[in-house]
Amino acid sequence: MVVNLGRGFDTRYWRIDHKKCEYIELNLPEIVEMKKDILREHLSYELIACSVLDPSWIDRVTSKGNRNFLLIAEGLFMYLPKVDVINLFKTFSEKFYHSQMVLKVVTEKYTRGIWKKIIILKMKQEHGFDSGSSHNFGVKNAFELESYGNGIKVIDEWSYIEDLDIRPQIYKYMGLSRTQWTVTVTINEDK
Repeated sequence: MVVNLGRGFDTRYWRIDHKKCEYIELNLPEIVEMKKDILREHLSYELIACSVLDPSWIDRVTSKGNRNFLLIAEGLFMYLPKVDVINLFKTFSEKFYHSQMVLKVVTEKYTRGIWKKIIILKMKQEHGFDSGSSHNFGVKNAFELESYGNGIKVIDEWSYIEDLDIRPQIYKYMGLSRTQWTVTVTINEDK
């Protein structure tokens, strides 16, 4: 079971071998309505219209069982309040077993002070808006996530800046590889 959290108009479903999995996408109600309107006949997977912070979606996706899930959360948690993300992880650790989550994280320094202001300014310059564009949740390092719930274990971290093909290599040497990166965790793998 793949649950893609808060992905807007993400095209992952059409880029994977979706015949080998059950696929669910969770989005805010207004995004789901817009997506249904625009992609009518192309939507052959389940859409759940609610906030990731509303735990009812977890009961819905686990109604047939709570094992072997892949939760995907790219570009989502960093915009939520830290206390809400910690509570979500606690709930994940209570509700999912033999599962994994792939998520994008930012370094904690981008969630406060001058660095937060720089992110807001960058979003305003690049996209013309700043409301909700600043980072609220960040980590000192990926292993901090393990303290958010029993049975959560970091198994991999990856940053595109660390890729050998990325040019210029100067970004890696400037220490920018862990400003925003992807982390994979297992959830209750031993239970």
